[in-house]
Amino acid sequence: MKKYKVADLRNVALLGHGGAGKTSLSEAMLFNVGTVSRFGRIEDGNTISDYDPEEIRRHISINTSILPCETGSHKINILDVPGYVDFVGDVKAAIRVTDGAIMVIDAVSGVEVGTELQWEYANERHFPRLIFVNKMDRDNANFSRAVDSIRELLGCNPVPIQLPIGRESSFRGIVDVVRKRAMLADGSETDVPDEMLDEMEDAYQQLVEAAAESDDELILKYLEGEELTNEEVRQGLRASLEKGAIVPVLCGSATRNIGVKSLLAAIEDLMPSPLAAPIEIADPLALGEGAELQPVEASPLATLVFKTMADPFVGKLTYFRVFAGVLESDSRVFNPRSGQEERIGQLYRIQGKEQTPVEQVGPGDFGGVAKLSSTLTGDTLCDKANPLVLKDIQFPHPVYSASITPETQSDLDKLSSALTRLVEEDPTITVEREKSTNETILSGMGESHIEVAVQRMRQKFGVSITTDIPKVPYLETITEVTSAHGRHKKQTGGRGQFGDVYIRFEPLPRGTGFEFVDEIFGGSVPRNFIPAVEKGLREIIPHGVLAGYPTVDIRAALYDGSYHPVDSSEIAFKLAAHAAFKEAIPRGKPVLLEPIMAVTISVPDQFMGDILGDLNTKRARVQGMDQQRGKAVITALVPLAEMQRYATDVRSMTQGRGYFSMEHSHYDVVPDYAAQSVIAKAEEEKK
Repeated sequence: MKKYKVADLRNVALLGHGGAGKTSLSEAMLFNVGTVSRFGRIEDGNTISDYDPEEIRRHISINTSILPCETGSHKINILDVPGYVDFVGDVKAAIRVTDGAIMVIDAVSGVEVGTELQWEYANERHFPRLIFVNKMDRDNANFSRAVDSIRELLGCNPVPIQLPIGRESSFRGIVDVVRKRAMLADGSETDVPDEMLDEMEDAYQQLVEAAAESDDELILKYLEGEELTNEEVRQGLRASLEKGAIVPVLCGSATRNIGVKSLLAAIEDLMPSPLAAPIEIADPLALGEGAELQPVEASPLATLVFKTMADPFVGKLTYFRVFAGVLESDSRVFNPRSGQEERIGQLYRIQGKEQTPVEQVGPGDFGGVAKLSSTLTGDTLCDKANPLVLKDIQFPHPVYSASITPETQSDLDKLSSALTRLVEEDPTITVEREKSTNETILSGMGESHIEVAVQRMRQKFGVSITTDIPKVPYLETITEVTSAHGRHKKQTGGRGQFGDVYIRFEPLPRGTGFEFVDEIFGGSVPRNFIPAVEKGLREIIPHGVLAGYPTVDIRAALYDGSYHPVDSSEIAFKLAAHAAFKEAIPRGKPVLLEPIMAVTISVPDQFMGDILGDLNTKRARVQGMDQQRGKAVITALVPLAEMQRYATDVRSMTQGRGYFSMEHSHYDVVPDYAAQSVIAKAEEEKK
């Protein structure tokens, strides 16, 4: 296997809306360099990158695939990334570990919602991008319209470095604007068609101007009317691309293999090697402040884990990128997060689902390793003698939840370990046990995300579960000070039971929880029984008087009572505390509390009215409205009860172009009209 210099590596993510043709393009790239001998088709389920059973069934990418593409002079590591918005975790991870992106755009649809979203994620890293306008052979394909949509919706400066020859079914090749040559579908190179000479000259002038602006010497030469050489134009394009001043636009058809070789050449020519990309360190630890890592073999080891897969044959498979140093098979590395050393067994070169053993993985390259015990996605692996932490991957918070129930006792027995492995695979999935409703809640980025997770549990881990809308974890509290006398007295012959308490209940500020205060003086309740009173109250408060939800934010003060020297016992005082609670709380004007979520919604301006109108029906309190990169951003506080299926609602209201994030803010009182239906439903369930 050929060993490449760091300068000859290119690491690019294939980004774009679902259906734009990223997987077909990656297949064509592999075909052109001889990695595969025939084109795989998504419809036939035989592509290199979409090998998961759910990907084959749904005809969409769900996981990021690593696809090394060796051109002879360069090695291009292509990360084929899911385009569907629910699988945003893989997008974030791929952007973190690559040095640039190829944005794939449908020539008919132009820029779509998934493209906009992924473009914004790429903006966070400020890294260079090329745009490939795909499907130029489709009906209604229009290159200039696609370029206009790039300029308008992505807010960048698109510069075509290729032009299509023909359109729709007559699309038969491309014009290389820099070299002023035509490449036809059969692979031959020829002169530019006469009817395209004027269009090509206009594009060339625009391109040269953009290239010259990046360099003082080039702009002087250009203004003095001197002709720039092809190499000078490329040099200028590289500099402008690195600064983010321009985005070169290419075109072609992946399925007909037109323009793919030119795209590979453009990646080699224009995209940066790992040497040009700064290594982002979150914590230098032993390196010292201000230290800079270099992507060379002599540097201390710095490796970032960006994906974890449960492989049915090798167990847990960890995907990583080495940013600096060399990772070797049969070595030991240090994980600063867990504080543990990991034994590295056999390293692999990953190609889709194929794993080829390798002795080492050098700086700037990707690899895989099996059966790491304490390493998770986002972790740094380094030398113990030179510990450091790379900047991790910022995953979004889940926005869609489902309660899950195992179908059989066998499924219940395996559920916990299956959920643990599921969360290891996908950090945008969370699992939590909601004590107040006694439900296990599986949360993710949308309905499809949860459906895929459920299918994955069945296929990979043999666990079948059913899903439902989660119950809202309401709480209860009181609004006035109240007190009650609780007595438990039982005489059944022989030794009886006697416990007698006076307890005052006071409302506390929101979020305080439960406090117990001992105000007994003079021994009316012996000291050895006071812990039993507190224990009795802690046992009863999870079962509120309104609808059976936990009672919170109260102080219980035990201020008086009495006892019997023979019949009093811990159990009697616990039961007396239960009685006091049940009598006092209904007199304290109890209210229901509901979780309030802090929600941030980003939508195109034309949908802002619809979103605000819908929020008004959801008891929302709008906190603010802002403009960010041409989109309306609304922040609001909304009850969780109204947000259970908002991920689906917001997409339907905005034609898929709106998205949102939410996290828990606080608990607040449920209005009377809404509380009545919650209480009535609880009564119904109790019966």
